[in-house]
Amino acid sequence: MTSSPTFDVVRSTATSRSALWMAIALVVLAASLPFWGESSWMREFVEIACYFIFAMMWNLLAGYGGMVSIGQQAFFGFGGYVMLMLGNFAGVNPFIAIPLGALAAGAIAVPVSFVAFRLSGGYFAIGTWVIAEVFRLSFANVSAVGGGSGTTLTALRGIEKATRESVTYWMALACVVAAIALVYLFLRSKRGLALLAIRDNEVAAESQGIPVARMKLAVYVVAAFGAGLAGALYFVGNLRISPDAAFSVNWTAFAIFMVVIGGIGRIEGPLVGALIFWALNKFLSDYGTWYLLGLGLLAIVVTIFFKQGLWGFAQQRWGWSLFPTQRRLVTGSPASLKRSAPSAHPSDLEFHPHAKHQ
Repeated sequence: MTSSPTFDVVRSTATSRSALWMAIALVVLAASLPFWGESSWMREFVEIACYFIFAMMWNLLAGYGGMVSIGQQAFFGFGGYVMLMLGNFAGVNPFIAIPLGALAAGAIAVPVSFVAFRLSGGYFAIGTWVIAEVFRLSFANVSAVGGGSGTTLTALRGIEKATRESVTYWMALACVVAAIALVYLFLRSKRGLALLAIRDNEVAAESQGIPVARMKLAVYVVAAFGAGLAGALYFVGNLRISPDAAFSVNWTAFAIFMVVIGGIGRIEGPLVGALIFWALNKFLSDYGTWYLLGLGLLAIVVTIFFKQGLWGFAQQRWGWSLFPTQRRLVTGSPASLKRSAPSAHPSDLEFHPHAKHQ
């Protein structure tokens, strides 16, 4: 008597499950850093966490949504300035003002989208840069926040330095975990599939009933929220803000570097890129312009020889996937399902007689 054919949908892999437990252990260990680590370590983590969150949101917008923007620093700086104004002028605790600044950045993205979405392709990219410059010039002419020279976050004066650094570090760690989790869950949902369809072909996606305009607006607002969160967090740790620092195009340039190096359109891409960027910044930044030249040369080499980024190469070569978002429909007998379910290597998907893509 033979068993009847059946099927199963496989979404996780042995690698992703192992990575989950390792990530939990690393987060628990990282959370204890203020009790045994040096303050310089915490400051460096906060800085790279801001870069990572910003890069993750840029990857969501461009890598998954197909909207290449070089003006996301507009929301980064806006979130930082809202945090500062709430702390200095409204008496709000700056740590509470961090998510409020992010919400303000997401809210301002709605009217900004009415202008940005009138453009497409390269015009959209340049248009977002112009919008960011409008933000920079606007805040540079507001004397209440220091004008062009900027101002200091005075709301943290009554808090001890050790306490301030520890709380800032824990908030940065929480924001990193939340950013990864939210992007991962979003991409595994039906809305994530709709976003990928829009990126590949807007006309085809709309013909299948996907609300293209609504989805693009939602992703744009979420990316602005994340950029504002990174900005507010960064300037809480930096204690000073200025228009040139808050709205610098370098924020987007470095985010693009991290995403391209790690792998665009992959959750792991910004993570790998952020680690590489931190290492290069840590050990080579003293070389001045040569450091920036090195970043550019590295980006050129990766785009030529590793077109899908370093993690994209590793995923194709060895089948590594820490955050699998695709679904695998495995058909066959119960015994074959049990054998094929743990596998996630691309060759298994192509040659396994009982497996196929959905």
